[in-house]
Amino acid sequence: MVYAGTPDFAVPALEALVAAGYPIAAVYTQPDRPAGRGRRPRPSAVKTAALEHGLSVEQPERLDNADARARLAHHQPDVMIVAAYGLILPTSVLNIPTNGCVNIHASLLPRWRGAAPIQRAIEAGDPETGVCLMEMAAGLDTGPVIAARSTPITADDNAAQLHDRLADLGAQLLLECLDDWLDGRRPAHPQPDHGVTYAARISADEAWIDWQRPALETARRVRAFNAWPVARCAWGDARLRVWQAVALPADAAAAAPAPGTIVAVGADGIDVQTGEGLLRLQRVQAAGGRAQPVAEFLRGHPVHVGETLH
Repeated sequence: MVYAGTPDFAVPALEALVAAGYPIAAVYTQPDRPAGRGRRPRPSAVKTAALEHGLSVEQPERLDNADARARLAHHQPDVMIVAAYGLILPTSVLNIPTNGCVNIHASLLPRWRGAAPIQRAIEAGDPETGVCLMEMAAGLDTGPVIAARSTPITADDNAAQLHDRLADLGAQLLLECLDDWLDGRRPAHPQPDHGVTYAARISADEAWIDWQRPALETARRVRAFNAWPVARCAWGDARLRVWQAVALPADAAAAAPAPGTIVAVGADGIDVQTGEGLLRLQRVQAAGGRAQPVAEFLRGHPVHVGETLH
């Protein structure tokens, strides 16, 4: 067996395989990338975990060349388990393991194929999501599904919380189903043709709040972009990051000010007019500061009714 993964999401499944005694010939992960203020190369979360267990680590820049394929074939894997690896596996690589490649994907396929299924599910207001074990094919998350497990998306879930829950769920599902699949007792089933959606990669520009949009939609985006790239807006000449917010119903009897106008300030939050309803900011961060509950933030940052956020 070989394992391929890079970020925190892929660590629980690797840890589960090690704890269960599966022989892992090598762990594939992306090369160390510059990070932090010093921009020094930093190992991935999966590399760190693999080295702690004394596992061999491979870090090719790409897999679509003869040297990389030969190196993978040298490990003679019966299966390759993949979780958020971040590199494209061409067909020539998918065919190397005797039983192919199995991917742990953080959605209920065919909904949210692609790079950011956790964030897009929250942003869309989906009532539930989950994880799938999928036989990898040449298309983008198009392979047949071995097993799936669902979990509700609560009104308080942000992407960071849901990420951790799905990572653990994926590890559990892998251990429950892997042996049966390898032995042919759990066949994979093709994905349905209907219900396909694509989870486009998140960009930092998406984090800017559009106050013309409804409060309910914006509150979902705040949750979806926590912990990255974090929703933000302009407050005077400064930038304000919004880590937590909740939508409030509009007062039909009151004349609504322009979207972006602060209409109330208190310990419970900063209420801002949107295109539909109010958005109550509950946890915010000023430039150069740390994320704080609004009650704490207001002690050092005066905010006034009538000010406008952009």
